[in-house]
Amino acid sequence: MKPSNARTKSAAVRLRLEPELKEQATRVLAGSGLELSIAIRLFLRQVVAQNGLPFELRPNAATLRAMEGAKSLKPRFSSAQELFDALEKGAQRKRRKASPKKRLRKKIA
Repeated sequence: MKPSNARTKSAAVRLRLEPELKEQATRVLAGSGLELSIAIRLFLRQVVAQNGLPFELRPNAATLRAMEGAKSLKPRFSSAQELFDALEKGAQRKRRKASPKKRLRKKIA
Protein backbone atom coordinates (compact mmCIF):
# COMPACT_ATOMS: atom_id res chain seq x y z
CA MET A 1 0.00 0.00 0.00
CA LYS A 2 1.31 3.45 -0.92
CA PRO A 3 1.39 6.11 1.79
CA SER A 4 -1.34 8.70 1.25
CA ASN A 5 -0.31 12.24 0.58
CA ALA A 6 -2.67 14.94 1.85
CA ARG A 7 -1.48 17.19 -1.00
CA THR A 8 -2.50 14.71 -3.71
CA LYS A 9 -4.88 16.42 -6.08
CA SER A 10 -7.74 14.08 -6.84
CA ALA A 11 -10.87 16.23 -7.06
CA ALA A 12 -11.88 17.59 -10.44
CA VAL A 13 -13.90 20.72 -11.15
CA ARG A 14 -15.66 21.32 -14.44
CA LEU A 15 -16.48 24.86 -15.38
CA ARG A 16 -18.53 26.14 -18.29
CA LEU A 17 -17.87 29.70 -19.35
CA GLU A 18 -17.69 31.84 -22.43
CA PRO A 19 -14.64 31.03 -24.60
CA GLU A 20 -13.77 34.73 -24.89
CA LEU A 21 -13.73 35.12 -21.10
CA LYS A 22 -11.45 32.10 -20.75
CA GLU A 23 -9.06 33.47 -23.40
CA GLN A 24 -8.95 36.93 -21.82
CA ALA A 25 -8.41 35.56 -18.31
CA THR A 26 -5.72 33.16 -19.54
CA ARG A 27 -3.92 36.06 -21.22
CA VAL A 28 -4.10 38.27 -18.11
CA LEU A 29 -2.94 35.47 -15.81
CA ALA A 30 -0.09 34.51 -18.13
CA GLY A 31 1.18 38.05 -17.69
CA SER A 32 1.55 37.23 -13.99
CA GLY A 33 3.09 33.83 -14.70
CA LEU A 34 -0.03 31.90 -13.66
CA GLU A 35 -2.01 29.20 -15.38
CA LEU A 36 -5.80 29.29 -15.17
CA SER A 37 -5.99 26.18 -12.99
CA ILE A 38 -3.48 27.60 -10.51
CA ALA A 39 -5.39 30.90 -10.34
CA ILE A 40 -8.63 29.04 -9.64
CA ARG A 41 -6.89 27.03 -6.90
CA LEU A 42 -5.56 30.28 -5.38
CA PHE A 43 -9.04 31.79 -5.49
CA LEU A 44 -10.55 28.78 -3.70
CA ARG A 45 -7.82 28.86 -1.03
CA GLN A 46 -8.65 32.51 -0.39
CA VAL A 47 -12.37 31.71 -0.16
CA VAL A 48 -11.53 29.24 2.60
CA ALA A 49 -9.03 31.58 4.32
CA GLN A 50 -11.47 34.53 4.26
CA ASN A 51 -14.49 32.33 4.98
CA GLY A 52 -16.22 33.98 2.01
CA LEU A 53 -15.36 35.84 -1.14
CA PRO A 54 -11.90 37.41 -0.96
CA PHE A 55 -13.14 40.69 -2.42
CA GLU A 56 -16.01 43.11 -1.93
CA LEU A 57 -19.06 42.77 -4.15
CA ARG A 58 -20.45 46.11 -5.21
CA PRO A 59 -23.93 46.48 -6.72
CA ASN A 60 -24.26 47.71 -10.28
CA ALA A 61 -26.25 50.83 -11.26
CA ALA A 62 -29.53 48.95 -11.80
CA THR A 63 -29.30 47.32 -8.37
CA LEU A 64 -28.52 50.66 -6.71
CA ARG A 65 -31.60 52.23 -8.37
CA ALA A 66 -33.78 49.34 -7.18
CA MET A 67 -32.42 49.69 -3.65
CA GLU A 68 -33.17 53.42 -3.63
CA GLY A 69 -36.67 52.77 -4.95
CA ALA A 70 -37.29 50.20 -2.23
CA LYS A 71 -36.30 52.72 0.46
CA SER A 72 -39.09 55.05 -0.65
CA LEU A 73 -41.79 52.37 -0.36
CA LYS A 74 -44.05 52.67 2.62
CA PRO A 75 -44.90 49.46 4.46
CA ARG A 76 -48.51 48.42 4.02
CA PHE A 77 -48.55 46.43 7.24
CA SER A 78 -47.39 47.53 10.66
CA SER A 79 -46.65 43.99 11.82
CA ALA A 80 -46.17 40.46 10.55
CA GLN A 81 -49.48 39.47 12.15
CA GLU A 82 -51.28 42.18 10.18
CA LEU A 83 -49.74 40.79 6.98
CA PHE A 84 -50.82 37.22 7.83
CA ASP A 85 -54.35 38.41 8.66
CA ALA A 86 -54.60 40.13 5.27
CA LEU A 87 -53.33 37.02 3.49
CA GLU A 88 -55.89 34.88 5.30
CA LYS A 89 -58.68 37.32 4.45
CA GLY A 90 -57.66 37.18 0.77
CA ALA A 91 -57.69 33.37 0.84
CA GLN A 92 -61.17 33.39 2.37
CA ARG A 93 -62.44 35.73 -0.37
CA LYS A 94 -61.10 33.40 -3.05
CA ARG A 95 -62.87 30.45 -1.45
CA ARG A 96 -66.18 32.35 -1.35
CA LYS A 97 -65.88 33.36 -5.02
CA ALA A 98 -65.47 29.72 -6.16
CA SER A 99 -68.34 28.64 -8.40
CA PRO A 100 -71.05 26.37 -6.95
CA LYS A 101 -69.86 23.54 -9.23
CA LYS A 102 -66.35 23.78 -7.82
CA ARG A 103 -67.71 23.79 -4.26
CA LEU A 104 -69.87 20.77 -5.05
CA ARG A 105 -66.89 18.90 -6.53
CA LYS A 106 -64.86 19.68 -3.42
CA LYS A 107 -67.63 18.35 -1.15
CA ILE A 108 -67.97 15.13 -3.18
CA ALA A 109 -64.21 14.46 -3.20
